[in-house]
Amino acid sequence: MSKTVRRNVLITGASSGLGEGMARLFAADGRNLALCARRGDNLESIAAELRSEYPEITVVVRQLDVNDHDAVFRVFDECDAELGGLDRIVANAGLGKGQPIGTGHFHANKQTAETNFIGLLAQCEAAMGIFLRRNAGHLVVVSSMSAMRGMKGNVTTYAASKAAAAHLAEGIRLSVADKPIAVTTLFPGYIESEMTAQAKGKQPMLTDAAQGHRAMVDAIEGEPDNACVPWWPWTPMSLLMQVSPLALLKRLS
Repeated sequence: MSKTVRRNVLITGASSGLGEGMARLFAADGRNLALCARRGDNLESIAAELRSEYPEITVVVRQLDVNDHDAVFRVFDECDAELGGLDRIVANAGLGKGQPIGTGHFHANKQTAETNFIGLLAQCEAAMGIFLRRNAGHLVVVSSMSAMRGMKGNVTTYAASKAAAAHLAEGIRLSVADKPIAVTTLFPGYIESEMTAQAKGKQPMLTDAAQGHRAMVDAIEGEPDNACVPWWPWTPMSLLMQVSPLALLKRLS
C-alpha cells in the first residue's frame, strides 16, 4: 500500500459504470473528487448524492468529451485549481463500440480508436503536465484484459486501442522513473457495467459491479505498475493469454 494519501482525485468517464463505481468508493474514503464525463446530467445527480452522503468532501463536476482535446487540458487545469491540486488522475473514459474489420463499419471502429487512444493521449498529456509542474502525482490508465492479445470480431479495434493505452502508460512510467510520480495501468477483466451489458461477445467469469469496483480501487491505492483486476481469475488468465496459440486464443475470445 502506498504511504502517499491522494486526497484530490479526478476521474474521467465518471457518469456510469467503472468510473461511477470508483468515485463512490473514493468518496466513502474521504477523497475530494473531480468528476468528468460527457453526460452532465448523470454527473450532477451523482455529485449531489455524494455531497449529501459525505458532506466533508468537495465534489466538482465538469461535462467533458475526451475527444475535445482542448477541453481536456482546460478542464483538468480548472479542476486542479478548484480542488487545490490534483493528486491522482484516473483516465477511465473509453468507448466499446466496434465491428469486425472489413465489414463496412470503419467509422464506428475509428471512433473507438480515437476515443480510447487519442482521447487518452490528451488526458495523459494534461495529467502529466500538472504532475511534472508539481513533481508529484499518480496517473492511472484504465486499459483492459483484451489488451493482452489481439481479439476477433467486434472487439478487434477495442483490444488494439487498449493495447496502445497500456504501451502509452508504460512509456510514461519509464519517462518518470526517476521522479516521485506513479503511473499505474489497470487491466480490468469482465466487470458488470453498461458496456458489458451491451457487448455481444463472450464474457466469461463476469464479476459483479461492487466486487469489480472494489478491486479496482484497492489496486489503485497500492499504486503498482500494472494490475489485473480482480486479481482472481484475471492475473493467471493474463499469463495464459500471453502464451496461448491462436487456436486456443480463438476459443477464449
